[in-house]
Amino acid sequence: MRRVDEANAENDRMVAERLVGLVVSDGGHPTVVDVGSGAGGMSAAFASVMAGRGGGRVVLVDAVEELLVSAAEHAAGAGGDLVRVETVLADVADEGFGGGVPAADLVWASHVVHHLPDQQGAIDRLAGMVAPGGWLALGEGGLHTRCLPWDVGVGRPGLGDRLTAARDRWFVRMREQMAGSVRLPIGWTRALAATGLTGTTSFSYLTDFPAPADERVRLSVVDWLGWVSSVGEEYLDESDRAAVQRLLDPHDEAYVANRDDVFVLGASTVHLGHRAV
Repeated sequence: MRRVDEANAENDRMVAERLVGLVVSDGGHPTVVDVGSGAGGMSAAFASVMAGRGGGRVVLVDAVEELLVSAAEHAAGAGGDLVRVETVLADVADEGFGGGVPAADLVWASHVVHHLPDQQGAIDRLAGMVAPGGWLALGEGGLHTRCLPWDVGVGRPGLGDRLTAARDRWFVRMREQMAGSVRLPIGWTRALAATGLTGTTSFSYLTDFPAPADERVRLSVVDWLGWVSSVGEEYLDESDRAAVQRLLDPHDEAYVANRDDVFVLGASTVHLGHRAV
Protein backbone atom coordinates (compact mmCIF):
# COMPACT_ATOMS: atom_id res chain seq x y z
CA MET A 1 0.00 0.00 0.00
CA ARG A 2 2.82 2.41 0.78
CA ARG A 3 4.41 1.68 -2.63
CA VAL A 4 1.13 2.59 -4.32
CA ASP A 5 0.98 5.79 -2.28
CA GLU A 6 4.51 6.69 -3.34
CA ALA A 7 3.68 6.14 -6.99
CA ASN A 8 0.52 8.25 -6.66
CA ALA A 9 2.05 11.04 -4.55
CA GLU A 10 2.03 13.68 -7.30
CA ASN A 11 -1.61 13.05 -8.21
CA ASP A 12 -2.61 12.90 -4.54
CA ARG A 13 -1.03 16.30 -4.05
CA MET A 14 -2.90 17.72 -7.05
CA VAL A 15 -6.24 16.38 -5.83
CA ALA A 16 -5.57 17.62 -2.28
CA GLU A 17 -4.75 21.10 -3.58
CA ARG A 18 -8.00 21.22 -5.51
CA LEU A 19 -10.20 19.92 -2.70
CA VAL A 20 -8.61 21.89 0.14
CA GLY A 21 -8.98 24.96 -2.04
CA LEU A 22 -12.75 24.50 -1.88
CA VAL A 23 -12.89 24.73 1.92
CA VAL A 24 -10.09 27.08 2.96
CA SER A 25 -11.36 30.55 3.79
CA ASP A 26 -9.35 33.56 4.85
CA GLY A 27 -7.86 32.76 8.23
CA GLY A 28 -9.77 29.48 8.44
CA HIS A 29 -8.31 26.17 9.56
CA PRO A 30 -10.47 23.44 8.00
CA THR A 31 -11.15 19.95 9.24
CA VAL A 32 -10.62 17.20 6.68
CA VAL A 33 -11.78 13.64 7.34
CA ASP A 34 -10.15 10.85 5.33
CA VAL A 35 -12.41 7.78 5.49
CA GLY A 36 -10.61 4.54 4.70
CA SER A 37 -7.24 6.25 5.06
CA GLY A 38 -5.22 3.08 4.41
CA ALA A 39 -1.48 3.68 4.50
CA GLY A 40 -2.03 7.44 4.72
CA GLY A 41 -0.89 8.66 1.32
CA MET A 42 -3.85 10.96 0.78
CA SER A 43 -3.94 12.00 4.43
CA ALA A 44 -0.32 13.10 4.10
CA ALA A 45 -1.16 15.04 0.94
CA PHE A 46 -4.00 16.84 2.74
CA ALA A 47 -1.75 17.60 5.71
CA SER A 48 1.02 18.97 3.51
CA VAL A 49 -1.34 21.20 1.53
CA MET A 50 -3.07 22.46 4.67
CA ALA A 51 0.26 23.26 6.31
CA GLY A 52 1.09 25.41 3.32
CA ARG A 53 -2.22 27.26 3.72
CA GLY A 54 -1.97 28.00 7.43
CA GLY A 55 -2.89 24.71 9.08
CA GLY A 56 -5.93 22.73 10.15
CA ARG A 57 -6.95 19.28 11.28
CA VAL A 58 -6.84 15.93 9.49
CA VAL A 59 -8.89 13.07 10.93
CA LEU A 60 -7.99 9.59 9.71
CA VAL A 61 -10.71 6.94 9.87
CA ASP A 62 -10.08 3.25 9.23
CA ALA A 63 -11.21 -0.13 10.53
CA VAL A 64 -7.64 -1.46 10.90
CA GLU A 65 -5.76 -0.10 13.92
CA GLU A 66 -2.28 -0.95 12.59
CA LEU A 67 -2.98 1.04 9.43
CA LEU A 68 -4.22 4.00 11.46
CA VAL A 69 -1.03 4.16 13.51
CA SER A 70 1.21 4.05 10.46
CA ALA A 71 -0.92 6.47 8.45
CA ALA A 72 -1.10 8.97 11.32
CA GLU A 73 2.71 9.03 11.55
CA HIS A 74 2.92 9.63 7.81
CA ALA A 75 0.38 12.47 7.92
CA ALA A 76 1.93 14.07 11.00
CA GLY A 77 5.31 14.14 9.30
CA ALA A 78 3.80 15.88 6.28
CA GLY A 79 1.79 18.44 8.25
CA GLY A 80 4.35 19.42 10.88
CA ASP A 81 3.28 21.66 13.75
CA LEU A 82 0.55 23.40 11.75
CA VAL A 83 -1.74 20.42 11.24
CA ARG A 84 -3.34 18.42 14.03
CA VAL A 85 -3.68 14.73 13.16
CA GLU A 86 -6.31 12.58 14.85
CA THR A 87 -7.46 9.00 14.33
CA VAL A 88 -10.79 7.23 14.69
CA LEU A 89 -11.05 3.44 14.62
CA ALA A 90 -14.35 2.81 12.84
CA ASP A 91 -15.93 0.95 9.94
CA VAL A 92 -18.07 2.93 7.50
CA ALA A 93 -20.10 -0.24 6.86
CA ASP A 94 -21.52 -0.01 10.39
CA GLU A 95 -24.96 1.58 10.69
CA GLY A 96 -23.77 3.74 13.59
CA PHE A 97 -20.72 5.00 11.73
CA GLY A 98 -19.98 8.69 12.16
CA GLY A 99 -20.82 9.05 15.82
CA GLY A 100 -17.19 9.48 16.88
CA VAL A 101 -16.10 11.47 13.85
CA PRO A 102 -16.21 15.27 13.94
CA ALA A 103 -18.19 17.27 11.40
CA ALA A 104 -15.85 18.17 8.58
CA ASP A 105 -15.38 20.86 5.98
CA LEU A 106 -14.24 18.09 3.63
CA VAL A 107 -15.01 14.39 3.83
CA TRP A 108 -12.90 12.26 1.51
CA ALA A 109 -13.52 8.57 0.75
CA SER A 110 -11.57 6.91 -2.04
CA HIS A 111 -12.25 3.36 -3.29
CA VAL A 112 -14.28 2.70 -0.17
CA VAL A 113 -17.98 2.86 -1.03
CA HIS A 114 -17.96 0.23 -3.78
CA HIS A 115 -16.79 -2.35 -1.23
CA LEU A 116 -19.84 -1.80 1.00
CA PRO A 117 -23.14 -3.73 0.80
CA ASP A 118 -25.42 -0.67 0.78
CA GLN A 119 -23.54 1.95 -1.18
CA GLN A 120 -26.27 4.60 -1.01
CA GLY A 121 -26.59 4.04 2.72
CA ALA A 122 -22.86 4.55 3.11
CA ILE A 123 -22.95 7.74 1.04
CA ASP A 124 -25.84 8.96 3.21
CA ARG A 125 -23.71 8.40 6.33
CA LEU A 126 -20.72 10.16 4.79
CA ALA A 127 -22.87 13.10 3.74
CA GLY A 128 -24.16 13.37 7.30
CA MET A 129 -20.60 14.08 8.46
CA VAL A 130 -20.25 17.17 6.24
CA ALA A 131 -20.51 20.50 8.05
CA PRO A 132 -22.60 23.32 6.55
CA GLY A 133 -20.66 24.84 3.68
CA GLY A 134 -18.52 21.71 3.37
CA TRP A 135 -17.98 19.09 0.69
CA LEU A 136 -18.11 15.33 0.29
CA ALA A 137 -15.65 13.93 -2.24
CA LEU A 138 -15.78 10.31 -3.44
CA GLY A 139 -12.89 8.81 -5.38
CA GLU A 140 -14.68 6.17 -7.45
CA GLY A 141 -14.51 4.94 -11.02
CA GLY A 142 -12.54 6.23 -13.97
CA LEU A 143 -10.79 4.10 -16.58
CA HIS A 144 -9.16 0.73 -16.01
CA THR A 145 -5.41 0.76 -15.55
CA ARG A 146 -3.31 -0.56 -18.43
CA CYS A 147 0.24 -1.75 -17.77
CA LEU A 148 1.31 -4.30 -20.36
CA PRO A 149 2.19 -4.25 -24.06
CA TRP A 150 -0.40 -5.97 -26.26
CA ASP A 151 1.97 -8.90 -26.76
CA VAL A 152 4.25 -9.64 -23.82
CA GLY A 153 5.86 -12.58 -25.59
CA VAL A 154 4.50 -15.07 -23.07
CA GLY A 155 1.23 -16.84 -23.83
CA ARG A 156 -1.28 -15.34 -26.24
CA PRO A 157 -1.39 -11.63 -27.17
CA GLY A 158 -4.00 -9.48 -25.43
CA LEU A 159 -3.33 -10.70 -21.89
CA GLY A 160 -3.92 -7.28 -20.36
CA ASP A 161 -7.41 -7.01 -21.84
CA ARG A 162 -8.33 -10.50 -20.63
CA LEU A 163 -7.08 -9.67 -17.15
CA THR A 164 -9.28 -6.57 -17.08
CA ALA A 165 -12.29 -8.57 -18.28
CA ALA A 166 -11.64 -11.19 -15.59
CA ARG A 167 -11.43 -8.47 -12.96
CA ASP A 168 -14.81 -7.08 -14.11
CA ARG A 169 -16.43 -10.52 -13.84
CA TRP A 170 -14.97 -10.95 -10.36
CA PHE A 171 -16.33 -7.57 -9.28
CA VAL A 172 -19.86 -8.42 -10.43
CA ARG A 173 -19.75 -11.72 -8.54
CA MET A 174 -18.23 -10.05 -5.46
CA ARG A 175 -21.12 -7.59 -5.32
CA GLU A 176 -23.70 -10.34 -5.92
CA GLN A 177 -22.33 -12.58 -3.17
CA MET A 178 -21.84 -9.81 -0.61
CA ALA A 179 -24.19 -10.25 2.35
CA GLY A 180 -26.89 -7.58 2.27
CA SER A 181 -25.76 -6.23 -1.09
CA VAL A 182 -27.99 -3.52 -2.54
CA ARG A 183 -27.62 -2.38 -6.14
CA LEU A 184 -26.83 1.26 -6.89
CA PRO A 185 -28.43 1.70 -10.32
CA ILE A 186 -27.42 5.35 -10.69
CA GLY A 187 -24.23 7.30 -11.18
CA TRP A 188 -22.18 8.66 -8.31
CA THR A 189 -23.29 12.29 -8.72
CA ARG A 190 -26.95 11.25 -8.59
CA ALA A 191 -26.19 9.23 -5.46
CA LEU A 192 -24.62 12.33 -3.90
CA ALA A 193 -27.62 14.47 -4.86
CA ALA A 194 -29.94 11.89 -3.28
CA THR A 195 -28.42 12.75 0.11
CA GLY A 196 -29.46 16.39 -0.23
CA LEU A 197 -26.06 17.66 -1.27
CA THR A 198 -26.01 20.25 -4.03
CA GLY A 199 -23.62 21.43 -6.73
CA THR A 200 -22.74 17.85 -7.62
CA THR A 201 -19.95 17.55 -10.15
CA SER A 202 -16.95 15.41 -11.08
CA PHE A 203 -13.42 15.72 -12.36
CA SER A 204 -10.93 13.15 -13.61
CA TYR A 205 -7.16 12.96 -13.79
CA LEU A 206 -4.60 10.73 -15.45
CA THR A 207 -2.08 8.39 -13.91
CA ASP A 208 0.59 8.24 -16.60
CA PHE A 209 3.97 6.61 -16.12
CA PRO A 210 5.18 5.87 -19.65
CA ALA A 211 7.80 3.36 -20.68
CA PRO A 212 10.66 3.13 -20.06
CA ALA A 213 9.62 3.31 -16.40
CA ASP A 214 11.78 3.37 -13.29
CA GLU A 215 11.97 0.52 -10.79
CA ARG A 216 9.23 1.92 -8.56
CA VAL A 217 6.76 1.91 -11.47
CA ARG A 218 7.84 -1.55 -12.64
CA LEU A 219 7.27 -2.94 -9.13
CA SER A 220 3.84 -1.30 -9.07
CA VAL A 221 3.09 -3.25 -12.25
CA VAL A 222 4.06 -6.41 -10.36
CA ASP A 223 1.60 -5.40 -7.62
CA TRP A 224 -1.16 -4.71 -10.17
CA LEU A 225 -0.57 -7.94 -12.06
CA GLY A 226 -0.54 -9.97 -8.85
CA TRP A 227 -3.78 -8.44 -7.60
CA VAL A 228 -5.81 -8.47 -10.81
CA SER A 229 -4.74 -12.03 -11.65
CA SER A 230 -5.57 -13.29 -8.15
CA VAL A 231 -9.11 -11.87 -8.06
CA GLY A 232 -9.83 -12.93 -11.65
CA GLU A 233 -7.95 -16.23 -11.62
CA GLU A 234 -10.96 -18.49 -12.11
CA TYR A 235 -11.97 -16.52 -15.20
CA LEU A 236 -8.59 -16.99 -16.90
CA ASP A 237 -7.74 -20.05 -18.97
CA GLU A 238 -4.77 -22.28 -18.27
CA SER A 239 -2.58 -20.51 -20.83
CA ASP A 240 -3.17 -17.09 -19.25
CA ARG A 241 -2.59 -18.39 -15.73
CA ALA A 242 0.71 -19.91 -16.84
CA ALA A 243 1.73 -16.64 -18.53
CA VAL A 244 0.94 -14.65 -15.37
CA GLN A 245 2.94 -17.09 -13.25
CA ARG A 246 5.99 -16.53 -15.44
CA LEU A 247 5.55 -12.75 -15.45
CA LEU A 248 5.43 -12.72 -11.63
CA ASP A 249 8.39 -15.04 -11.09
CA PRO A 250 11.57 -13.06 -10.22
CA HIS A 251 13.66 -16.04 -11.34
CA ASP A 252 12.04 -16.24 -14.78
CA GLU A 253 13.50 -14.35 -17.73
CA ALA A 254 9.96 -13.06 -18.39
CA TYR A 255 9.70 -11.37 -14.96
CA VAL A 256 7.67 -8.25 -15.59
CA ALA A 257 9.71 -6.01 -13.25
CA ASN A 258 12.76 -6.52 -15.45
CA ARG A 259 11.02 -5.22 -18.58
CA ASP A 260 11.65 -1.69 -19.79
CA ASP A 261 8.43 -1.61 -21.84
CA VAL A 262 5.83 -1.82 -19.06
CA PHE A 263 3.98 1.33 -18.04
CA VAL A 264 1.04 2.56 -15.97
CA LEU A 265 -1.80 4.42 -17.65
CA GLY A 266 -5.23 4.99 -16.16
CA ALA A 267 -7.74 7.62 -15.13
CA SER A 268 -9.42 8.25 -11.77
CA THR A 269 -12.58 10.25 -11.09
CA VAL A 270 -13.59 12.31 -8.07
CA HIS A 271 -17.28 13.07 -7.48
CA LEU A 272 -18.30 16.06 -5.36
CA GLY A 273 -21.34 17.30 -3.47
CA HIS A 274 -21.77 20.46 -1.37
CA ARG A 275 -23.63 20.97 1.91
CA ALA A 276 -25.51 24.27 1.82
CA VAL A 277 -24.82 26.74 4.61
